[in-house]
Amino acid sequence: MRTFEQYVEGLKKLRPNVYLGGKLVSRDDPVFLPGIKTIGATFELAMDPNYEELTTAVSHLTGKKINRFTHIHQSQEDLLKKQKMTRMYCRRVGRCVQRCMGIDAMNALSVVTKRMDDDLGTNYYQRFLKYLEYYQENDLVGNAAQTDVKGDRSLRPYQQDDPDMYLRVVEKRDDGIIVRGAKAHNTIAPYADEIIAIPTRAMTPEDKDYAVAFALPADTEGMYLVSVAHNQRARKHLKAPIGETGAAHSITIFDNVFVPWERVFMCGETKYAGQLALLFATYHRHSYTGCKPALTDIIMGAAALVSEYNGIEKASHVRDKLAELVTVAELVYAAGIAASVNSTRSSSGTYVPEVVYTNVGRYHAGVNVYPEFEILADLAGGLAATLPYEDDFMEPTVGPLLNKYIKRKKDVPSEKVHRCYRLIENLIASAPGAASQVSGIHGGGSPIMEKIAIMAQYDMQEKKEIAKYLAGIVD
Repeated sequence: MRTFEQYVEGLKKLRPNVYLGGKLVSRDDPVFLPGIKTIGATFELAMDPNYEELTTAVSHLTGKKINRFTHIHQSQEDLLKKQKMTRMYCRRVGRCVQRCMGIDAMNALSVVTKRMDDDLGTNYYQRFLKYLEYYQENDLVGNAAQTDVKGDRSLRPYQQDDPDMYLRVVEKRDDGIIVRGAKAHNTIAPYADEIIAIPTRAMTPEDKDYAVAFALPADTEGMYLVSVAHNQRARKHLKAPIGETGAAHSITIFDNVFVPWERVFMCGETKYAGQLALLFATYHRHSYTGCKPALTDIIMGAAALVSEYNGIEKASHVRDKLAELVTVAELVYAAGIAASVNSTRSSSGTYVPEVVYTNVGRYHAGVNVYPEFEILADLAGGLAATLPYEDDFMEPTVGPLLNKYIKRKKDVPSEKVHRCYRLIENLIASAPGAASQVSGIHGGGSPIMEKIAIMAQYDMQEKKEIAKYLAGIVD
């Protein structure tokens, strides 16, 4: 396993191909450091004896101890530990821990590549296993590049006016393939070691060129990561963990990029493109049943704390709102537990979370994002959006007055109130706060996609048979 320092040194060695604000920048650019520090927790706690049971696993390939973020789930317990680990990490960094998407894609690939080999006689699974061993041995951080830019949403990939609106194979060679296109919403890509590209949807035979999956180093020639970062305003005086972490995303452009065959895991097998897309979504939505309860925990804690400081924590409407947050957090988490316990073993030995429970959990997480933020805004009041700068609280003339007038209960020092409202500002009145609301709805699939997945798998006929029995209807 790598240390955080080794991860950072690895990033520095990558070829510059990251663009930010119209400039080519290095991966250790200051704007990426909060995101890099977020990932750092996944290396540091894997080395901590107090956390290693949760943060590490044993590789089913080599028998070595590995970071759980490089592990392929071999049991129901593995899925439960992944979920519990994700909730722990997100509480610690105060946001999405970001590293889950890479291993979610790897687990999906472990299932579908074996399925293709079983059905078609291909050798994708053996390629994948060699890549997986390399991924685990080097403790890599992967980005799952799934969402194509899509162009005209009413048209299939092969029908687009510009054929590059979905990532596609433009040439096959003896030594590999050439791909062109772009993937959007690639969280962590600017500081990932590897880009793992997978299909975004089901494909028809006419979409053959678009049924492609592969993995490449993030600095591969012809690949451009056009990035945006969402970081908290830097703390000058009231240093706090929430201000030290962040996230960055990219549109990843593949401009005639070469992929060697040993890193190609699907090439033209349209029947399996949709399976891979949906299976990644299942794994990633299961990860959400760990991270989203953690984010609700943070909002809940801030809401309870500001209510206490304001002297209203015992009011019935406050307790009612806090109870709403509890029910969302624990219902989503419980759905993830149910999905783990009812998981099934694939032919590759990889365990797959139960689809309905997974999507029910992710759906409830998504539709409750804005109501949760509304609860915190309601209990905190408008100061979260109008809080003066830290420097003003330290200024000799107005500082003492600000500390006088921000005070609430007599037994709560002004600095604690200030710190509490600074936290709430970070959560709901900042660029990261706004971005987290959008990603909370759409990350891993919008709520309508969860409903589609639920209805595709749910046994509605069984429910109709129950109704027929109780009504005395005999067919």
